[in-house]
Amino acid sequence: MQIEIDEGSGYCFGVTTAISKAEEELEKDGALYCLGDIVHNGSECDRLRAIGLQTIDHQQYAVLPRGSKVLLRAHGEPPSTYAQAQSAGIHLVDATCPVVLQLQRRIKRVADVPNPPQIVIYGKRGHAEVLGLVGQTGGSAIVIESPEEADVLDFTRDICLFSQTTKALEGFKAVVDYITARIQAPAQFQYFDTICRQVANRLPNVKDFAGRHDVILFVCGLKSSNGRVLCEACRSVNPSTYMVDQPSGIRAEWFAGAQSVGICGATSTPKWLMEECRDVVAQMTRES
Repeated sequence: MQIEIDEGSGYCFGVTTAISKAEEELEKDGALYCLGDIVHNGSECDRLRAIGLQTIDHQQYAVLPRGSKVLLRAHGEPPSTYAQAQSAGIHLVDATCPVVLQLQRRIKRVADVPNPPQIVIYGKRGHAEVLGLVGQTGGSAIVIESPEEADVLDFTRDICLFSQTTKALEGFKAVVDYITARIQAPAQFQYFDTICRQVANRLPNVKDFAGRHDVILFVCGLKSSNGRVLCEACRSVNPSTYMVDQPSGIRAEWFAGAQSVGICGATSTPKWLMEECRDVVAQMTRES
């Protein structure tokens, strides 16, 4: 049985940096809060919790004692989070992804001009990154998840479109085409492709990987939206694709008659977890 871990899978740069910063801070004094899950992977969150990382929500953040240390994860935060820290004497360890940070600044520049256009964000409502982006506009940005949702816009007024960094390029292009076909002169439509290529390029790469194996084991956390998209991309090429969030979810019958198994994951999947899954598959296939 050939078992291959996809070299292109695993943490993106932003997640790697956030986890490294958390580990560095925990080594110093062993006390660190994280505002929201540091990564959408339960196994990695459990590992970091065991060495002292405490995950909190915004309600808990609001009542932390002065002097507390809080990590801001790669997804980024709205300006209100920073203002709250300053007034409450909270020390922030900012691990916002540089790609997200640049996007936040671009949106804020547009929002701060006199008579700004309608600012539209193509992204997932409620996603941590999107909440941070909307925060740059004081809450006025319009979030859409599909081209048809753009119908809420006023096509007689200027429109400026941005994208959540982890969305698919095809979806963004569809939104651009939809608005372009409906904008009414003299209104202007500007759009900025703000999708992270390190993430976007994984879609075609993972499809290619899935086509090279009899069975695909896709490893990702249950909360990972990126993982769901990539897993479905694998399944579109290889129907024998199975998603697991930990090795205990693997079933021996999946590999009956298979000659090769490919293991891949999301931008929130640690390499060590894919390696543990590989070892379980190897043991199962030896015993069968």
